[in-house]
Amino acid sequence: MRFRPFLAGALLACGASVIAATPKANAPSVLVTVAPLRAGSLPMTVLAWGTMLSAPSATQVISARTTATVGDISVHVGDDVRAGAPLLQLVPDAQTAATYAQAQSALRDAEQVLARTRDMLAQHLATAQQLEAAQKTRADAEATLDALKTQGAGGATTLRAPFHAIVTKVTTARGALVVSGTALLELAKAGDLTLRVGVTPQQAREVQPGNLVRVSSLDGRQQVAGKVARRGATLDTATGLVPVDISVPANPLFAGENAQALITVGQARGYVVSHAAILVDPEGKPYVVQVEDGKARKVPIEIDGAQGDENVIRGAELKAGQPLVLSGNYQLDDGMAVRLADQAADKATASAR
Repeated sequence: MRFRPFLAGALLACGASVIAATPKANAPSVLVTVAPLRAGSLPMTVLAWGTMLSAPSATQVISARTTATVGDISVHVGDDVRAGAPLLQLVPDAQTAATYAQAQSALRDAEQVLARTRDMLAQHLATAQQLEAAQKTRADAEATLDALKTQGAGGATTLRAPFHAIVTKVTTARGALVVSGTALLELAKAGDLTLRVGVTPQQAREVQPGNLVRVSSLDGRQQVAGKVARRGATLDTATGLVPVDISVPANPLFAGENAQALITVGQARGYVVSHAAILVDPEGKPYVVQVEDGKARKVPIEIDGAQGDENVIRGAELKAGQPLVLSGNYQLDDGMAVRLADQAADKATASAR
């Protein structure tokens, strides 16, 4: 019976061991899904809105070349006109017509004088200097008449589109009397419009000429690629924003239409993670949870960029070899045990068998 004290002690020891192991066996754990931590990058973008305009370099004003009366006007604002298409008709006024008639008469007289001078020179009745003077008079008269013809003084003139264009302004009306230099129409090269948007000063510091841009209509149905052509150096006093011009060579949008611009200003590099992986602590600081030896580990991070449902993060305590918790993370504290969802599914399948 001497073995009884030893046996009792052994049983007590075993009992203590079982009691001590129970908390570990029943320690709380959280079912989670994880993904590997993946290094990568996302574009850094600036989102802005604005209006489609005609670029100054793509705009041309059609003006009257002489004093005339406006006849038929063949176009309206917003019309898409092909190169050579008629725009409007100008009819010279009475004074311009009289000036043209005088120029014609002057040329006829100069030609007659030149012919007589040549005959007289052949008969030694005129000098070579007189012939030169007659030739100059005739040349001057011809140049004057040609200039008037170019100005449209010779009769009704139809002004035509110099290139494929969109009519952006009509500043005259049928029957109006206009003088030389009066603006009649304004044209913008078709398919060569500019989207002018406004960005905050902070955003403007990131925007540079040449940045790639995705331009889209407000309903998202029309999209086209563009580039930043110019970034303003001062604020627009009306909006408090910095103007940015975006060139859109191949343009499915209309002049005057409002549009959206997504400007790529750089690349954010770090770890690309799903937005679901990012949590915020009570102090408002972002963090993620990684799994280390089957236990949760909270890691403070900084968010450098975002696109859609993905974010670029960085943090000194991030470890590339440790899985990142995507779901169940909000229940976790440092050191808590985790159960992986795929492993739980495998066990359930095995037990069902």
